[in-house]
Amino acid sequence: MKQKHLSIPAHYKSDTVGKVWKVNYQERLQGAKQWSVTHDIAPSANDRYKVCLVAIDVQNTFCPPDFELYVGGRSGTGAVDDNKRLCEFIYRNLNKITNITATLDTHHPIQVFHSLFLVDENGEHPDPFTLISADDIRRGTWKFNTAVAQELGIKAEYGQQLLEHYTGELQKREKFDLTVWPYHAMLGGIGHALVSALEEAIFFHSVARNAQPDIIIKGRHPLTEHYSALGPEIDTDHEGTKLVEKDDALIRKVKEYDAVIIAGEAKSHCVAWTVDDLMHELQKQDSSLLSKIYLLEDCTSPVVIPDVIDYTDTADEIFNTFAEAGMRIVRSTDPIEQWPGIMKQITAE
Repeated sequence: MKQKHLSIPAHYKSDTVGKVWKVNYQERLQGAKQWSVTHDIAPSANDRYKVCLVAIDVQNTFCPPDFELYVGGRSGTGAVDDNKRLCEFIYRNLNKITNITATLDTHHPIQVFHSLFLVDENGEHPDPFTLISADDIRRGTWKFNTAVAQELGIKAEYGQQLLEHYTGELQKREKFDLTVWPYHAMLGGIGHALVSALEEAIFFHSVARNAQPDIIIKGRHPLTEHYSALGPEIDTDHEGTKLVEKDDALIRKVKEYDAVIIAGEAKSHCVAWTVDDLMHELQKQDSSLLSKIYLLEDCTSPVVIPDVIDYTDTADEIFNTFAEAGMRIVRSTDPIEQWPGIMKQITAE
């Protein structure tokens, strides 16, 4: 039988979770190897009851307070607190987590949701957090920046027609208006990297359990938003050409593993969109699979911009929908053996 809870290794320092630093891989390697011996931790390949932890966009761009899109939630310390609990959850349940999968929001300077993509009649770019509606595009308040057309390999008229189609589809599907986000999660930049404390925990898990983590890259296509890890907001252009194919990696995880645990940032956006896509896809294929999904509600926070927007209530409503569909809402601080539907299986090993 697996131990209910492991202790947390001495190298973990909760006060460093909200900071960026270099992981000492060699020290963690030695520590993890000794940890597996001391606590009799078997390789993950030996697990009969397989558990996958999915960390959605736990990147510097969203998590330390001084980065571009810090997810503070109503408390102001949301993402930092979430990641403390997430790292501690990994260490306490190291012997029960078979695989850790992380998604990485991944962007370039010229994308439909970045200011460089759009201009007004004076050639000025929109400010961050500008909401752009289909009416704004039709009226010409904002239009495609033709200066980037060649770099994107498209014609100027194509870019404008795409914007009209794109914002119209967002409106038709009752999605958020096109949001001009601050430059964030830039490929090759420090904001793109995993939060240091989580990267360290994942590496420690990999060595202790002889388990390879999975990384899912999302969001690189310049002509669509990509909140969900399964696919983009709008997947075809105005000509009907597919922009991005669906990524079924997480669908396969749900089918392959006995339990899939989901955490990350932000509860109101990338987590919500990913889980919503999962829900709809599984409802089409086999709705009984939804009961395999566990949402770590205390390891995710909504987007809150003081005096601008607060998505807390929206995120809570969405999570209630997930629970009604059959997913399990759980807390990282509760023993995993006490979670509904998981106790008998995980303690039987």
